Amino acid sequence: MLVAAAVCPCPPLLVPEVAAGAAPELHAARAACTDAIGVLAAARPDRLVVVGPAEPSGQGSHAQGARGSFRGFGVDLDVRLGCPQDEADGEAAGRELPPSLAVAAWLLERTRWSTAPLEGLGVGEPLAAERCTQLGGEIAGRADRVALLVMGDASACRTLKAPGYLDERAAGFDEEVGRALGAADVAALKALDAELARELQAAGRAPWQVLAGAADGAALSGELLYEDAPYGVGYLVAAWS
Repeated sequence: MLVAAAVCPCPPLLVPEVAAGAAPELHAARAACTDAIGVLAAARPDRLVVVGPAEPSGQGSHAQGARGSFRGFGVDLDVRLGCPQDEADGEAAGRELPPSLAVAAWLLERTRWSTAPLEGLGVGEPLAAERCTQLGGEIAGRADRVALLVMGDASACRTLKAPGYLDERAAGFDEEVGRALGAADVAALKALDAELARELQAAGRAPWQVLAGAADGAALSGELLYEDAPYGVGYLVAAWS
């Protein structure tokens, strides 16, 4: 059963070493992510599942201790999912984490997560809403008390300089997602338009719908902790408990 969830954005720029001189611009987002993960810890789950968008090579399960890296972003920094580098078992590495889960691993290490064992799950953008919600239901049944850390960005089309250029539909889409996450509105998340999300380059759509499936019937309340669009990309942080 799902007892808590945290929703965080997943840009590598959340990692100060990657952001470099721009690091202070996302200080409030990092602080909100820390608060959201604190809600997960307070729920004392039996298991934490970290869900984030992934390209084909990163889709599927990733074990605790799996390695991630920010070397592709010009930074000599490695992370492990759910354990510090100096405690990681080299044999447990498996496939490298997709960037979204590497950011999650960095957040968990930053907050010294030690509350429950965990695993990662990379989901692809084409995954249909029905399959996302089904997957979420399966995750919620993995333990008596399950928590989710859900990684994903909103639209990437909020300004002319955004990665996806300006799309007038982006602000309304992000506003609705923010409202749904803040209200723990499972029905609204299930109803998100996958095609519109794809056109707006909203990488969080599939992970959010996994969350909706996991939360179905759980009667959780939500709080939106952060909402902004630096660099023309919508970043949202929410906590459900």
